[in-house]
Amino acid sequence: MTVVLVEDLDPSSADAGVPAHFGDPMKEQRVLESAVGLVDRSNRDVIAVPGEERASWLHTLTTQHLSGLAAGQGSELLVLSPHGHVEQHAFVTEDGTTAWLDTEPGAGAGLLKYLEMMRFFTKVEPRDATSEIAVLSLVGPAAADLFPDLAAPRVGAVPGPKFAAGSVPPAATSSYAVRPCEGGLARRVPLGVDLLIPRASKAAVIEKLGVPQVGLWAYEAIRVAARIPRLGYETDHRTIPAEADLVAAAVHLDKGCYRGQETVARVHHLGRPPRRLVLLHLDGIATDHPPVQGTPVELDGRAVGFVGTAVRHHELGMVALAVLKRNVADDARLTVGESAAAIDA
Repeated sequence: MTVVLVEDLDPSSADAGVPAHFGDPMKEQRVLESAVGLVDRSNRDVIAVPGEERASWLHTLTTQHLSGLAAGQGSELLVLSPHGHVEQHAFVTEDGTTAWLDTEPGAGAGLLKYLEMMRFFTKVEPRDATSEIAVLSLVGPAAADLFPDLAAPRVGAVPGPKFAAGSVPPAATSSYAVRPCEGGLARRVPLGVDLLIPRASKAAVIEKLGVPQVGLWAYEAIRVAARIPRLGYETDHRTIPAEADLVAAAVHLDKGCYRGQETVARVHHLGRPPRRLVLLHLDGIATDHPPVQGTPVELDGRAVGFVGTAVRHHELGMVALAVLKRNVADDARLTVGESAAAIDA
């Protein structure tokens, strides 16, 4: 089996350390869309938060309603700047003794630093657990069949502007069922099932599962088509949650104070985020290499946004998630470099 690592193709990539593909990225995408494939995402950073006050502590520090977090539950959270800009995004998975936070490669150090700064006298002991825990993802419609006891993921609807206080249930806005698995945890998520397992047993777990291995390229193509944003790709230093479609899964709009809450509330009630996340269809790209993250999206020669993640999808062709100014019309004639770009409305 041919294994091509991410760093073999791009030594500077933040995703170094995992397979990009196994010889046929298009075939691998079809596996993820029609059946199930196993994606090695063990380059993700993991923070462990043990301690009896972890749930209430994370509740006060993040955008998510976590005061009732119990064993067998997972969700998503954000850490915002004082001005409401997205600084961190993580999945949280609770096993009864520890809350495990997994985040983007390279983002763990910043998240851990913030958590350590905010400990004060709270009974928590956050630590870097990246060397202990590896993340594997089973992606595709058949992933749920491997874990039939895990309930389907639930992501609540975002309330309309000026909703009545108390109308949002006092619980996490996204709920991902969790259970023990292979010495670690299995977590049901929108794209399938994530496994958080001891890093030392990664090879043995992959062999035991017997699921076809699929590279990160295919996973990213499926993610882009599903319009799921990624920290550091569909976000920049100015991003607020509403601009990157992060509110439904990671922000509780009626839970009380947290850093950046004023900006989130103001933008939500006015209903006018400055930018929005869109899927772009790119035409006229002669190379197999998609535009890099941060490439400007232009309208009549002026920049109106930036490309987040661009991929070649097996059905859609070259597509990209992009963040554009809110007032850019859906039928605008956009360009990305020399390519024409059209918004998928």
